[in-house]
Amino acid sequence: MKGLVRFFVAFASCLALACSLYGQPDGDAAVESQPGKPASSAGMADHFGLGVKVGLLGAGAEVAARLNPHSNVRAGFNVLGYSRSFDKDGINYDGHLSFRTIEAHYDYYPWARSFHISGGLLDYIGNPITANALLPGGPNGGSSFTLGGQQYYTQTNSAFASGRVNFNQVSPTVTFGWGNLVRENHHFTFPVELGIAFQGSPKSTLGVGGTVCTSPTDPSTCVNAATDPIVQSNVVSEQAKLNRSMKPFRFYPIISFGFGYKF
Repeated sequence: MKGLVRFFVAFASCLALACSLYGQPDGDAAVESQPGKPASSAGMADHFGLGVKVGLLGAGAEVAARLNPHSNVRAGFNVLGYSRSFDKDGINYDGHLSFRTIEAHYDYYPWARSFHISGGLLDYIGNPITANALLPGGPNGGSSFTLGGQQYYTQTNSAFASGRVNFNQVSPTVTFGWGNLVRENHHFTFPVELGIAFQGSPKSTLGVGGTVCTSPTDPSTCVNAATDPIVQSNVVSEQAKLNRSMKPFRFYPIISFGFGYKF
């Protein structure tokens, strides 16, 4: 629900800006058409376009409103989901990537044609990357894993681990490309866009619960992972290590291809 609200706010902002600069013709005060151009095409209906696209942010849709022959405002959303298992320091996670993003852009067309340069904002909804794992126990240490350089084991009780990775919720974007959803005298377009989202360094959150041991066979070394200060200190250390390894991903590439139609 929050995602829909954000999208409609972005779309409404585009419409409000377009209408405020162009103005709605009413009654007898119709907009004068250019010579050789139908009067209906000079109205507001000729200044909006709709597109669908696919790219590194997933599949999505967008709407655009023309401000003048050299600039548009544009809003859209993208959805991308992917699941797979992976191993991290002896823990086998079931991971899920769930990108739900809303975007808003100002497009500038220096030659009033197809090529454009854009600045905008990208809004992440929810937790983009999540992972969960169960660690089965056993009499000889059913599972072993490492936290902050310390080896741990599970014995008679199962332990569990969870993690998530978040980016800055709102990130600025800079893009360029070809295609104009509301280009004059063109109803169809095939937009291509390339650029970068400055999303900041990803931030991980790790959690470990259940009973863990420092010996595979000695039950006296077992503790409650959720409350033991040493285990939690190692969790924080592992989390910092993961954050350092993800610093290169503070820039997210934007590449998309689509199809658009001007009303």
